[in-house]
Amino acid sequence: MPIPFWMTKLGQLYRLVRESHAEPIRGDIRTPLLAAVGEMAITFIGHSSFLIQLGGRMLLIDPVFATRLILLRRQRHPGLRVKDLPRIDAVLLTHAHMDHLNRPSLRAITKQMRRNGHPAPIAIVPKGVEDLVADLGFARVDTLETWQRNEALAPLQITLTPAKHWGARMFKDTHRGFGGYGLSDGKTSIYHSGDTAYFPGFTEIRDRLHPQIALLPIGAYFPDTYRAVHTSPEEALRAFLDLGATAMVPMHYNTFRLGREPMDEPLPRLLAAAERAGVSGQMHPLAEGETWLLSR
Repeated sequence: MPIPFWMTKLGQLYRLVRESHAEPIRGDIRTPLLAAVGEMAITFIGHSSFLIQLGGRMLLIDPVFATRLILLRRQRHPGLRVKDLPRIDAVLLTHAHMDHLNRPSLRAITKQMRRNGHPAPIAIVPKGVEDLVADLGFARVDTLETWQRNEALAPLQITLTPAKHWGARMFKDTHRGFGGYGLSDGKTSIYHSGDTAYFPGFTEIRDRLHPQIALLPIGAYFPDTYRAVHTSPEEALRAFLDLGATAMVPMHYNTFRLGREPMDEPLPRLLAAAERAGVSGQMHPLAEGETWLLSR
């Protein structure tokens, strides 16, 4: 008699949770570097979480500072502490999954802004996600559908991009939107893909937004069925080439045990594929808390 699907998934979850507690949490915590006038900066917090300084604005994308996602424990410390954050203008959330939308982290951010005497940031979310963040202290919640643009943080333009993934928080709330974000201040264009599998949409993103820097996921790709919603390192590199960007920052690896590949496998695979493709100099992996400052 075949094993019911729910029992299989429960067994997989139990194994991930057990393994996530097997080793101590590693990594360093740093103080964020602030960009000067004429600079932009990308700080990797961990997993898919970033602090972006662009166009004089401070943005957080998918900020997760929690040690645990219910039972699943992170493997590396977040590179920044909430109490060390600068004034945040907006928090961008790509979709409702718990490793991207962590309600305790979001509530901590808005409380810290008020504690520091700063206005609460706005939240920008795909349509259908707004109810999950409405009670967390944001100044307001703006929603976007695919290719819609938010210009509330001039000179920044923030565009929701398509992705090949899914957006449900639980099992049945499939009405929730999902995607990535294109950010541009008229001088520099950054693309954060959110979670996605490889799909032809990367070329459309290239043609519409012309990203220069691409933040792309490289983990949670094994077993192969996971690649229906995630990219392998080689597929992430293919996406980078489709995008026509000049630099890639890898993400979505080394923080949470979500796939069955070894935790230390994705980055070496990406760098080896980039070497074969002749673009190794365009790869910019960042340690947790590390900031890439760019003068313009």
